[in-house]
Amino acid sequence: MKVGNKKFTTIWYEDDAVKIIDQTLLPFKFKIKKLKTINDFFLSIKNMCVRGAPLIGVTAAFGLALSIKRNSSIKNIERSYEKLLSARPTAVNLKWALDLVFNSIKQMPDEKRWLKSINLAKKIRSQDINNCKKIGLHGLKIIKEKYLEKKSVINILTHCNAGWLATVDWGTALSPIFSAKQNNIPIHVWVDETRPRNQGALLTAWELKNARVPYTIVVDNAGGHLMQSGKVDLCIVGSDRTALNGDVCNKIGTYLKAIAAFDNGIPFYVALPVSTIDLNLKEGVSNIEIEERPGIELSKIRSTTNKFSKIYFDGANVSNPAFDVTPAKYITGLITEFGLLKAKTSEIRKIKTLKNV
Repeated sequence: MKVGNKKFTTIWYEDDAVKIIDQTLLPFKFKIKKLKTINDFFLSIKNMCVRGAPLIGVTAAFGLALSIKRNSSIKNIERSYEKLLSARPTAVNLKWALDLVFNSIKQMPDEKRWLKSINLAKKIRSQDINNCKKIGLHGLKIIKEKYLEKKSVINILTHCNAGWLATVDWGTALSPIFSAKQNNIPIHVWVDETRPRNQGALLTAWELKNARVPYTIVVDNAGGHLMQSGKVDLCIVGSDRTALNGDVCNKIGTYLKAIAAFDNGIPFYVALPVSTIDLNLKEGVSNIEIEERPGIELSKIRSTTNKFSKIYFDGANVSNPAFDVTPAKYITGLITEFGLLKAKTSEIRKIKTLKNV
């Protein structure tokens, strides 16, 4: 996607290093960060310089590859694998990408591991771009059908940031929106603020502004009211981990939006690459590890100058779960690179053999 007049992706390999856009500074400051050491990659994932399940996976693949370049012994590879895996617990793409690289090189001679691993990381990156573009085209059909039925602006509600910043390019939930824009379908996006890190207000709105897509930022609790008032035609969100039965783990607050959509008869779609489906997990509710993030994300707010101001009183008890799980019964469909799937085991099993790079 473009930032100003220049085309960017979120991550790329250049000059023996990996470069990323530091998303902790957006949208107030655009800074490219260079990653070289295993600790650079670990901290970038843990501290959310990169975020979004697909992008976390791509970043981890490059991190393991560069660690192999410096030391191709199995002991170092296993140590690097475990360190990267521990960065964040919920998004399944992290383990998926690390397993792809590790399993591909562990039986190879030491001297051949680096070239194999870096080529595989590049392939994972390239495939993510292609997959997200395909998700956009499949999602476009849904928006187009709604437009032909309504014959006026289609209002779409989304939660958190599942745009190109959460992937390498195009995004998941926003990819159909970008495709609709390119196909001159009139759309408007309700952007949930997404407390506490405000990824909707800061990142999604910024992406839509750059793409010249009409949008309005709303507080997280406004979604139900908008749906009840007939101001939402459909919802599209992303996913960090989806179970075999179609239960979807996504940013905290997604579950409530899905219930509101269900109650008001509004289609609720989840856009995701199949790498985000955990085929070893039969059900998601109560079985997915939910990341508990620092309470400071709730109790203090960051200014544009990167300073923090207190918004809670000192000593307030705080809990900050980063994700929740939406049961499959509330989900209209899963928009994948292979097309639209129902959120049910029999449908998802069809893609079991399609997860290899």
